[in-house]
Amino acid sequence: MTLSPTVTIRSNSFDLAKTDKSVLCLEVGRDRFRFMVQDARRRGSYLEDYTFPSLLTERPLTEVLPDVFRNHPVLSAGNWQEIRIGVNSPSFTLVPQPLFRKEYASSYLALMRGTALPAHEFAQSYMHDGEGFLSIFNLEHPLVDYFSGAYPLQPSLFVHQTASLIQATADLDRHMLTTHNIWLYFEDEFVSILYRKEHQLRYCNRFGYKNVQDLAYYVLYVLDELELDPGQIAAFLYGEITPFAESYTELSRFLPNLSFGHTPSGLKLANEFDDLPEHRYLSLYGLSLLSE
Repeated sequence: MTLSPTVTIRSNSFDLAKTDKSVLCLEVGRDRFRFMVQDARRRGSYLEDYTFPSLLTERPLTEVLPDVFRNHPVLSAGNWQEIRIGVNSPSFTLVPQPLFRKEYASSYLALMRGTALPAHEFAQSYMHDGEGFLSIFNLEHPLVDYFSGAYPLQPSLFVHQTASLIQATADLDRHMLTTHNIWLYFEDEFVSILYRKEHQLRYCNRFGYKNVQDLAYYVLYVLDELELDPGQIAAFLYGEITPFAESYTELSRFLPNLSFGHTPSGLKLANEFDDLPEHRYLSLYGLSLLSE
């Protein structure tokens, strides 16, 4: 079985012979996979997005991914300059750098989850340069082994999906005139909420919700905890949400300064990307900004 992408963007300038000067950004979750190539000119030149059918989501990712990678001209190409893999795993936490101890990484996650990590998982950390903290998240040994086999001896970086959102919002925030900004990133029945005050990340969390009433409750709860006025805060929407979505209608009732976000200015994209909604792929775009 070979899975087909729901979205494909390919620049006329994309050159498969120059993978050694290109960065491959991959984002993987239980029910989706997407990737983008950042070419030698540091420009996004190729993107594909896959959604796994519900029958496949019951299978381990390591059994589904071969259906995408098999005979894929780009994913099975030669050596890359770097491979960055964003993992949409259920557990993550942020720890200030002065308090972080590598030997306690699993304990940080166990404290957050309420249970110890199972044997097939381990804790991975990523230092956010300039932010003053590390993100710690769970990774599955089989998933890491799969990518190690797909890209042997190639420089690879694993981060949590929220790490790329943190990087992307840092880029966006640098160019904001407002000093208090909040970002809502939607994916399936989850929303990630990030808040920056005077360019510093002050809040990052993710909530699962089943209906728009739950969504509104969580967003209002966060604003209340942060002592932010819903009528004053600038809020930006990203991810799987459209102007026709029920969630947008509900949120706009109490967030008058709500708008759909734009592509981070630090990211260059080929002209062929102009047809994509700018707010759609923020977490994938954030992977390409990680070295900024």
